[in-house]
Amino acid sequence: MKIGRNDPCWCGCGKKYKKCHAAFDDKIAKFAREGHIVPPHDIIKTPEDIEGIKESAKINIAVLDYVAEHIGPGVSTETIDQWVYDITTQMGGIPAPLNYYGFPKSVCTSIDDVVCHGIPDENRILQEGEIVNVEVSTVYKGYYSDSSRMFCIGEVSPEKKKLVEVTKECVEIGIKNVKPWTFLGDMGEEVHNHAKANGYSVVREIGGHGIGLEFHEEPFVSYVSRKGEEMLMVPGMVFTIEPMVNMGKADVETNEEDGWTVTTADGLPSAQWEVTVLVTETGCEVLVY
Repeated sequence: MKIGRNDPCWCGCGKKYKKCHAAFDDKIAKFAREGHIVPPHDIIKTPEDIEGIKESAKINIAVLDYVAEHIGPGVSTETIDQWVYDITTQMGGIPAPLNYYGFPKSVCTSIDDVVCHGIPDENRILQEGEIVNVEVSTVYKGYYSDSSRMFCIGEVSPEKKKLVEVTKECVEIGIKNVKPWTFLGDMGEEVHNHAKANGYSVVREIGGHGIGLEFHEEPFVSYVSRKGEEMLMVPGMVFTIEPMVNMGKADVETNEEDGWTVTTADGLPSAQWEVTVLVTETGCEVLVY
């Protein structure tokens, strides 16, 4: 239904529409008329939503900080899973991955050629020279947060270390290129260019996503996109930046037995860092890291 200018704004703030989001919606409508993909109201977060996500983020960050302090050679991925479950629940949260579409654990642990969705296992012991992505996702009072970090286990090869560092740089470039009233493709192309300039490829099939009220919301965030394409970024959008960067080719495979573990098709290492950002009036705010 069309909102009257003197009606309460759709965002729930209590103000009249004309004094709140009327000009915002007019600006979005202009982009839509030009044929661009624009965000629907239901993915624009209210101030209350943002505060809820930030509270969830406090747990998410605390869990990853604990992992960073204790991870190392000889630690099993099952132990990491137990850390995540214990700390998350002690702080009043719920691990979002647990039982999500049947995922059996509280965290994803992705080692070397595992791109994402690695399943913790008591028999999988971290070894010197490996790189591992630990992805933590949290639900707290109905609000979701999501981030991941890479860890080098002991001394790793220069090649692996560079992959980890460049992938982090890709995320930092992504953050710098989140600007309101530009496009996700603007950011995605800059991320892809940096990975490619360093001799790497970026996974096509899996990317970032909206988050906050649900674990995965619109939009899908690609890092093999082009400037001027994909969804318009506007203040109030919340999504993840999480390029999966491969040392070799971009092709990936999903394990047929467990239905989750994604690996590089050529067996070469992959790296991923993940943050969650809020689009602001001037750029973005990193909510979860």
